[in-house]
Amino acid sequence: MTDGASIEITVPRSFRSAPERVFSAWIDPAMARRFLFATKAGTIVACEIDARAGGAYRIVDRRDGGDVEHVGTYREVAAPRRLAFTLRVPKYAAGSTDVAVDIAAETGGAALVLTHAPVPAENAERVENGWRMILDALADVLGER
Repeated sequence: MTDGASIEITVPRSFRSAPERVFSAWIDPAMARRFLFATKAGTIVACEIDARAGGAYRIVDRRDGGDVEHVGTYREVAAPRRLAFTLRVPKYAAGSTDVAVDIAAETGGAALVLTHAPVPAENAERVENGWRMILDALADVLGER
């Protein structure tokens, strides 16, 4: 049973890569398909990205013979500092949530802060861990691990 409470998840991460490279990974289909919503047990079978305000994305991960579609619309695309988009996973929920990726230069690379809201409080740990895995995979894509 859920109590209906929602919270905001914030996940910070530093990268050795330049902000421009970190930002590009989120909007380049060839790079995004290697980390964004990808799972170790799955295979990305579709990665469509129209990275402009009002543009849409669709990423499909085939898991255990079933497809998990991640879709949304870009609200803000301001390279290399901010990417904001809606996120909907129809297989698991009817509604959508908002995600923002803020990137700033820091000594030796880039500081990224991902914010996701609203997230049902009872799912907060799972959602935060999911984003941490995605950011770890991004580090791999950038050649940092």
